[in-house]
Amino acid sequence: MQTKKREITVIAVILILQTLIYLICGGLKSYIHMDEAYSLGLSNYHQVEIQLDEDFYDNWHSGEYYEDYLALQEDEYGEYYQVYENQKNDVHPPFYYLILRFAMGLAPESYTHWHGVIINIICYAFITLLSYALLKRILKDESHVNEKSALFAFLSSLTMASLSNVLYIRMYALTALNILLIAYLHVKLRECTGNKAKWIVLIGLSALIGSLTHYYYLFYLFALFLYQCYRFIKKNEYKTLRFYILSMAVAGGLSLLIFPYSIQHMFFGYQGEGFISRLFNLPDMIDNILNYSWIINEYGFNNALVFMVIGAIALCCYRKKYRKDIKPLEETDEEKIITLNSLLIPTFFYFIIVSAASPWVELRYIAAICINAFVLVFYYFYRLLKSLWKTETANKVICVVLSFMFVVFPLVTRQEPQAMYHRERADIVETIEENAHVPAIYVFNSQDNRFLDDILLFAKLESSYIAFDKETTAEYYKSVLKGKDMTEGLFVFINNYQDDDVILSSLKTASGLDSCQWIKHLNACNVYYLS
Repeated sequence: MQTKKREITVIAVILILQTLIYLICGGLKSYIHMDEAYSLGLSNYHQVEIQLDEDFYDNWHSGEYYEDYLALQEDEYGEYYQVYENQKNDVHPPFYYLILRFAMGLAPESYTHWHGVIINIICYAFITLLSYALLKRILKDESHVNEKSALFAFLSSLTMASLSNVLYIRMYALTALNILLIAYLHVKLRECTGNKAKWIVLIGLSALIGSLTHYYYLFYLFALFLYQCYRFIKKNEYKTLRFYILSMAVAGGLSLLIFPYSIQHMFFGYQGEGFISRLFNLPDMIDNILNYSWIINEYGFNNALVFMVIGAIALCCYRKKYRKDIKPLEETDEEKIITLNSLLIPTFFYFIIVSAASPWVELRYIAAICINAFVLVFYYFYRLLKSLWKTETANKVICVVLSFMFVVFPLVTRQEPQAMYHRERADIVETIEENAHVPAIYVFNSQDNRFLDDILLFAKLESSYIAFDKETTAEYYKSVLKGKDMTEGLFVFINNYQDDDVILSSLKTASGLDSCQWIKHLNACNVYYLS
């Protein structure tokens, strides 16, 4: 009883600490990526992009006009059809957006990033619990197994990959939860010695939710499904195998019944067709695997993985040459094997397929398996250490590695989570907020349509104008700026791939403002201040 109470206390403490750290990082989040703006807009707006509104271009708008894309309006609370319609016309399934829309309805009318961040914080609380449950099975022969499992579960949720995933308002945190949940349910299925029906039904339900969250989840599920079928066949459990396959088939059928547009997205949309073509491009595939491996090192292990790999190679060489009498590294405990394989096989498959076929090489596409990678790498590294030295020595080496990973390397590299944008964007947000009354003009280039990267700034401005592919003449800008109070200046956003000097010269002539200050380069534009 005391042991159970202690275990609950330890878990409660790490969840509280983890949540506090997430809240601090969330408070430092100063900007949103274009895809985060899409998440908010697709969850509440009447169409996929605000740029499709008839009055979007060549009109002056208030900040509320743009904020309407980022925030649910009170009179729309309780309506969810927009989510389904938007996702039908986009490239992702709708489940995450339904959750986000519900969260946005709890505090409607104004933009805040906290709706999405809090969803992710909740997801990671469950991720930590599932990691802990899986680690207890992997480390069950260790002394202080509960404490060690809790520590590694806690730390796996504090890597830069995890922090970035928490702060990124997309479906990837929920996908990570779905992946760990389906792995855990498969472990429970194998542990069950009685009626397995409950666990098979839960697996089917989990597969349904996962398939409606992100299509990449299906790669993990597919590999895990094949491994589980192999286990059933090996054990001659054909009746259970049939029920298991039926459960998966029902989940797949229900998924398509709920959202039949998945077929279009996966095989015929621009993402699906691009995925298939990239999958068979071997040179790019190898290049992407190497790049993603470095991303996992940089964010999943805070730059420590490369040193762990070098150390492991050196230890293996030493082990082979000088320590031939020591015990083998192969695992023999069946429960451990099942747990490890439920993580290792689908994680490796997911990594290879996503590396080959993702549209860009970015952390977000593999963030869902970074927890798995952390657990697996540390477990095998720890086993290697224990095969050479006493447990106390192995523990000390692990502590040194963790110290470098979570203290030394982040301080030396000044690394911060990707989706925080604190050092990159806090200054421009502060400048716009302090001068929100100053009018702004965005000189748009339709060949680089990334306005949503900057929509947050326009939601803070009191008056702004989007000039769509117009001639950059002083006469045109005079007509645009006519009647505008520019006594305190004019903000100018110039979309990429245009002649900034020509545009600024015309705007100076049109506005009568002769001083120009470059403020910042954003993803899609340069920002200037005329005074």
